[in-house]
Amino acid sequence: MVMMTGSLSIRGTVVWLTPQQGGRVSGPPEPDYDYDYTATAYLPPRTADDGQAGVALRRFAPGAWRSPAEGILVPGKGNRAQQVVPGCIVVVTEGVRPVALFTVEEVYALAPDGTPVVEPVPDLDITGLTTLRPPAEPETPYRHSTAASRWSTPDHADAS
Repeated sequence: MVMMTGSLSIRGTVVWLTPQQGGRVSGPPEPDYDYDYTATAYLPPRTADDGQAGVALRRFAPGAWRSPAEGILVPGKGNRAQQVVPGCIVVVTEGVRPVALFTVEEVYALAPDGTPVVEPVPDLDITGLTTLRPPAEPETPYRHSTAASRWSTPDHADAS
């Protein structure tokens, strides 16, 4: 879970809205290696009016209505922090008109120079763990079927 107070690197799936849904009249963009699709975006429950951010998408299939993609999400000036977690939806807009939905699958914070901020893995000390819940009452043992109990009786057990 990351709070968007600075730029974020995101990976996920982009679904472009059809013209009938209010999306781009020309259909999905046709990016190439020198071109990133740039637009504005917001994360619900915010709207284009109160939570606008910048978005640049790349590595999506040219002309595909649905495709894996990655990009950068940059908060707008003066907007409050927004929580970005895997599973959240980023509404991609051109102006205030939604043109795509981006489902976030991975989120990484970016340093001011654009490099990913990697959180150090904490050293876990697993010695001396304590029980968080009191031990449960012993359950009645599971009663095996007749066939299972037959295989465990001395008459049918393998001789060692």
